[in-house]
Amino acid sequence: MGGHPYWYVVDYRSPVEDALQALRQREFEAGRYSPRTRFPEFPIDSNSPAPGPVHGSIDEALEASGYEGTRSILDLTRVSDKPELCSVTAVDDDILEDVFGTTKPNLDAVEENLFELLEDVERGQGIYVTIYEDERPSKLLFAGYSVD
Repeated sequence: MGGHPYWYVVDYRSPVEDALQALRQREFEAGRYSPRTRFPEFPIDSNSPAPGPVHGSIDEALEASGYEGTRSILDLTRVSDKPELCSVTAVDDDILEDVFGTTKPNLDAVEENLFELLEDVERGQGIYVTIYEDERPSKLLFAGYSVD
């Protein structure tokens, strides 16, 4: 089976590691991870189902998901300077320029080109993009592929 894409847009927060960990906690508490929700539906918004967790912690959820992973942001445990298993890395400025014509893309542009950004992402890895509004950081996109 191929990897399943997942993505989230959250309010900008610095450092990015803090934003990632807050998102992971939010999605765990909502129960939007496998095996609790076998195939979470994306994009996630305020109307998305939130059945709550069935595990005592994110680590327990990761252990229960086995080799398939959680098919969610829970699989991405840290921010890294380079692509690595279970981590997110910033999309390179050269790629942002190629895809958007700028290193400061807006939300509409990022949503329209999401799958182009994911083309070179390996299973079990993720990316993040800072999204701008009026030349200021406004949101963060976190996206990745499940390991299964």
